[in-house]
Amino acid sequence: MTTFRIFLGVIFVVIGVYTGPVVMNHGLTLFAVFFGDIAQMGWPGQFNLDFLGFLVMSAFFVAWRHEFSAGGLGLGVVAFFFGAPFLTAYLIVISLQTKGDVAAMLLGEARAAALHRTVD
Repeated sequence: MTTFRIFLGVIFVVIGVYTGPVVMNHGLTLFAVFFGDIAQMGWPGQFNLDFLGFLVMSAFFVAWRHEFSAGGLGLGVVAFFFGAPFLTAYLIVISLQTKGDVAAMLLGEARAAALHRTVD
């Protein structure tokens, strides 16, 4: 679990360091560029559409893990708009909260507890 947490931390730092100069050089015009590339139907747009799918899946996973509660829906929105930096931080936090219990990390504490009861 320590190696996984380090891996997540590296992704978080690399994206953060990379994002700084991009914002300084290009401003916050992300949406126009992102959807403009999709509209052009080229490889950059294909990559962006694929990435958009991952953002949607990440948002649904986070909301589902929190049983679509108000807080879970809010976290899902944050996951959608903040992508890998959010998801890496989120996974580090829940890995610590669950003491590395992967079932609890993936399913949420209540579902994991039910699963553990049926297995035992």
